[in-house]
Amino acid sequence: MPKRTKSYETDLLERLRDSAYATEYLRAALEDNEEGGDAVFLLALRDVAKANQMAQVAEVAGLNRESLYKMLSHKGNPGLNSLKAVLKALGLKLSVEVALPVTQVFETKITPHSRV
Repeated sequence: MPKRTKSYETDLLERLRDSAYATEYLRAALEDNEEGGDAVFLLALRDVAKANQMAQVAEVAGLNRESLYKMLSHKGNPGLNSLKAVLKALGLKLSVEVALPVTQVFETKITPHSRV
């Protein structure tokens, strides 16, 4: 009898249990700043939470499961504290890095929504 292959989702969820893989997955989603970029990140974070048992992530983050699902939907708009709580529950954290030197930002008059 031929061996059954795993579905894409099953394989992805298994890989997302690895924190290094999950970190790169989320980083790639953040870099997708084109149309719908925020939704892409939230859905990626939802995948990582799902891989790590959504109910358990919600409990550790101090949220109920339904709120977590809504927050991480394509229409989600989580507050910073909620986002930090979910990331912490997953063993992750937010960080900031330089995209352009401040002087260059002001010289080129980059707006918050400009592509860098």
